[in-house]
Amino acid sequence: MTVSSSFIRRLSPRALSALLALTIALHVASTTAAAQQATPVIGARVSLEAWSDPLEALGTLRADESVTLSTTVTDTVAEVNFSDGQVVEAGQLLVRLQDDEQQALLRAAQAQRDERRATVERLAQLQSRNLAPRADVEDAQARLRQVDAEIQGLEARLRNYRVRAPFDGVVGFRNISVGSLVTPGTELVTLDKTDVMKLDFSVPEVFLALLEPGLPLAARSVAFPDERFEGHVESVGSRIDPVSRSVSVRAELANPELRLRPGMLMEVIVQRSPRESVVVPEAALIPSGDRQFVLVIDEEDDNRLERREVRVGERRTGQAEILEGLEAGELLVAHGVQRVQEGDQVALLGIVDDSLSVREILEANRGERG
Repeated sequence: MTVSSSFIRRLSPRALSALLALTIALHVASTTAAAQQATPVIGARVSLEAWSDPLEALGTLRADESVTLSTTVTDTVAEVNFSDGQVVEAGQLLVRLQDDEQQALLRAAQAQRDERRATVERLAQLQSRNLAPRADVEDAQARLRQVDAEIQGLEARLRNYRVRAPFDGVVGFRNISVGSLVTPGTELVTLDKTDVMKLDFSVPEVFLALLEPGLPLAARSVAFPDERFEGHVESVGSRIDPVSRSVSVRAELANPELRLRPGMLMEVIVQRSPRESVVVPEAALIPSGDRQFVLVIDEEDDNRLERREVRVGERRTGQAEILEGLEAGELLVAHGVQRVQEGDQVALLGIVDDSLSVREILEANRGERG
C-alpha cells in the first residue's frame, strides 16, 4: 500500500497512529506467512544397529594347509595324473615313478615267503608226529618272519615311488613330464588347501588387551573391491616385536568358492567391542564448536523442528554412533539441514533407508514436478 506524503501530513495524530499500526500488522502477517511455508527436506530414522570399534590393518593370505611335494628316490617319471589348478582329494595318486625293479624284488620276496610258509607248515606237521625236531620248526618260522619283514620294507620303498595328495586341495602348475629324471628333493607339484584361508596381520601393541580369539572381522582385496570376506580372529601372537612394537594376529576366512589365493594382500577391519548402538547418518550432524546437534522432526506437531544436542561416539563411513540425546525410531533432517532451523515446519520429500537413497528421492520428486 502506497500513501503520499501530503496525505500523511493532513492526517490527525490518532489517524496517523492507526495507519502505522495497520502497516506493521500487514508486514508481520506477510513475514509470518512466509515463515510458515514448509521447507522441503529429506529425513532419516534413528536406527539401532550392530556396532563395533574398527581396527584397521593390512594382512597377507596363506593357505590353511600348504606343501610342496617331492620324492625321496631317484628315478624317471612314469605317470603324471593331474593338470594345472586341479582340485584333488586326499590320497589321490598324482605322480608315479618307474618302479619295475622294485616290483620285481617284491614279487621275488613274496614267492620266497610262500616257500617258507609251506616249509613251516610241513615241519609243523612232522613235529606233531615227533618226526622232526622242534628247533627246525622254530628256525623255519624265524626265516618266515624275516621274509615278511623284507616284504614290508619293499612295500614301504614302493610307496616312495608314488606321490599322493596328503589332503584335499588345489595343485599348482605342472612342471614335470613323463620320462623326466627326478632326485630326492626335486619339487614335483605344490598343493594348497584353500577352502579356508589364514590371514596374518600385525596391530600395535596398545590394542593387545582388546584382541582375543573369536573377534569378528571383515577383509577386502583389490582383486574383488566390491566384496567383503567375513572371518574371525583365530589366535594372537605370544610375542611383541621389539622393533615395530606390534603383535601378530592370525585370522581365518571362509573361501568356499576358492577365489582367494595365498599371498594376496588384504585390507582388514577387526570389529572390536561388538555392541548395539543408536546410529544416525553422519550428514544429519550439525557441528557447533566442540558440540554436535541434530534437527529432530516432530511428526505429531506438523513436522516442526527441534534442535537437540547429542553426544557422538565412534564414526564409520556415512554413519555416526550416538551415545546420548536420541532414541531409535526418531526422525531427523538428513538432507537440507542448512536451509532450516529450530521451529521451522518442513515438508518431507522422503525418508532415507537401506532401500532408498538421497539421490533416488531427489530424482523421484524431480520426476513428479516434471
